Amino acid sequence: MALRVVLGFAVIFGMLAGCASPPAPRGSEGAPSSAGATAQPQAPRTPKRIVSAVRSNPVSLIQTKTQQQVGRVQGLDAIEEIVHAGLIHRNDQGVVLPQLAEAVPTIENGGWKVESDGRMETTWKIKANAKWHDGVPVTTDDLRFAMTIEQDKDLGIPLNPAYALIERVEAPDPKTITLYWKQPFIEADAFFSYQVGLPVPAHILEAPFKDDPAGFAGLPYWNRDFIGAGPYKMKEWAVDSHAIVQANDDYVLGRPKIDEMEIKFIPDPTTLMANILAGMDMSLGRALSVDQAVRLKEQWPTGTFATRPYGWLPIHTQFVNPNPPVITDVRFRRAVLEGIDRQQLVDSLFQGQANVSDTWVAPGPEYEAIKAQVVHYQFDPRAGQQALQDLGYTRRPDGSLADSSGQHLTVSMYTTTQNEMHPKAIAAVSDYLQQNLGIAVDQNLIPPQRAQDREYRATFPSFEIVESNIDTTSRNINRFRSTSIALPENRFTATGNNARYSNPEVDAAIQSYVTTLPTGPRLEALGRLVHIQTDQIPSLVMANTVTPNAYSNRLVNITGLSTFSTEAWNVQEWDLKE
Repeated sequence: MALRVVLGFAVIFGMLAGCASPPAPRGSEGAPSSAGATAQPQAPRTPKRIVSAVRSNPVSLIQTKTQQQVGRVQGLDAIEEIVHAGLIHRNDQGVVLPQLAEAVPTIENGGWKVESDGRMETTWKIKANAKWHDGVPVTTDDLRFAMTIEQDKDLGIPLNPAYALIERVEAPDPKTITLYWKQPFIEADAFFSYQVGLPVPAHILEAPFKDDPAGFAGLPYWNRDFIGAGPYKMKEWAVDSHAIVQANDDYVLGRPKIDEMEIKFIPDPTTLMANILAGMDMSLGRALSVDQAVRLKEQWPTGTFATRPYGWLPIHTQFVNPNPPVITDVRFRRAVLEGIDRQQLVDSLFQGQANVSDTWVAPGPEYEAIKAQVVHYQFDPRAGQQALQDLGYTRRPDGSLADSSGQHLTVSMYTTTQNEMHPKAIAAVSDYLQQNLGIAVDQNLIPPQRAQDREYRATFPSFEIVESNIDTTSRNINRFRSTSIALPENRFTATGNNARYSNPEVDAAIQSYVTTLPTGPRLEALGRLVHIQTDQIPSLVMANTVTPNAYSNRLVNITGLSTFSTEAWNVQEWDLKE
């Protein structure tokens, strides 16, 4: 609740002995006021307003659930965090913090209980003042309803494996809910958040869901009529244009300092950069490449950018109906990796701010714990050429490769164009393969319209380059499961496993990781997973990447996008310099 400042005026009662006339009127500071003067009303405060943009054209907020667009709808998660709230959320360092809940369940506060047989209980209590934007209290009905819709297979929401670990749910009162777990789960405290089970207003959506499940995702509620419980209320959603949000006076963590925010939808990175230079205040989500940010800094004296660790840049291999089939031979993939000068590539794409890596696990304590399990590869074109020769390929006088039947070797390489870096990356990798190994590459740049075709995106013939964020949370590690492979039988709604690589040992390592509470054994499971991945390299990792966020110098309290959270995790603290 915003603090209400009550101004008290001191009233002075004095008895002046021997005075025949009354005392002169006094002002609020205790000094005599001019005769006949009256208190002047304060001028109304000018509302604080900023303009931001995402590098995408979101249709609705439910895209984060139904995956109507393949991959990440850039910046949409930040918009959702601006207008909605979970029981808990993460800060930019990955620390779990209470939001609508009174506290994060822990062993110490009794909210997280672990039995000797591995069964668990996690209990949350919703804050008494937690309300939806229409004033209705947030209750456990909203949490139960969220779990119902997220497990409805017909909605196309990728099923979170954590649901399979839950035995039952109990809600003894409207503000208390307990999950009973069949076995340990490392992020049981993160339920009912942006990761899984985000509250949904049952009083608004339960009836429409029961009446017409097929039309649920198309309800106007998900854009222009959105009712959340977050820092800002939806004022306007203009398709193909923008959204406008206004500060929520009743937000549980305090009224935002900025009164109104316009969020423009700008899919093209060049246009977005031009808008920033024209006076926009900030970008949301993965909006600019490092190269763009460096150029922006040179041209934008009233703004700056912050660079944070982001994720990885891999070359995903196709493991379902690949063309040519040889790409599923690990010897071929190792040869490809040895033929790429990754250090030169990273220096060019990231201005020296990223680092070459053989795994998606970023530098830090977890990497230090498992680095002995990582299989490393060096830039060694001669070794790559020898491996291709051992596979039966002969280098022709023109430098190209042919198999024993004389068939010319060509692979395809796909990438999207929303990220300015992608075309540069695919061009550089293609050149390395052609010049160093003799492998011809058919480059395919996917325009934004085609990028929304889930089947097309999943069925690339050979290789795909797509930068994405990743960390060691269960949500991200579950991307590598066999159940995350997009297939006709799941209508290509499963997401994350871009290589469509299935390996029972990978699945077992992931299951062990997400269900092992002690840190030591959990990191051993992570080490097993990383060893398999770097030995078999279904995805050829080139770098751990960084992402820049642009913002005006007049903004304060912005931490920037991180691997753990959107930059909007503390949006109520954003402010303008006086």
